Amino acid sequence: MNRKIIITASVFGILAVILGAFGAHGLKARISAADLENWKTGVSYHFYHTLALLFLSTIAKYRDGFINIAYYAFTVGIVFFSGSLYLLSTRSVTGLQAGILGPVTPIGGMFFIAGWLFLLLAAIKNK
Repeated sequence: MNRKIIITASVFGILAVILGAFGAHGLKARISAADLENWKTGVSYHFYHTLALLFLSTIAKYRDGFINIAYYAFTVGIVFFSGSLYLLSTRSVTGLQAGILGPVTPIGGMFFIAGWLFLLLAAIKNK
């Protein structure tokens, strides 16, 4: 198992639980229903890709370059995709201007897709 990947997944898992609970209990009455749905989408994808990181840690023993790329792609995807959704969802509370955040979300989504693609390539390469 790869210690770096497990540590990263653990930190992201802790954050996903905290942010999910915060959205359900702390933000529910403070942001719109649409913003709360966006928050939940961020939490969902945050969790999905945290689990993907945990899976990567079980196959990282192959020391495959594709696995490392998938690790970084999933990590950046969580930060960009979920992070931007968290920030966009709380604009009404924080007063944050959306500005550059709009395009960051789909870039994060592209990193997620790249992570899954490199996981596929690693599987094809390592029969």
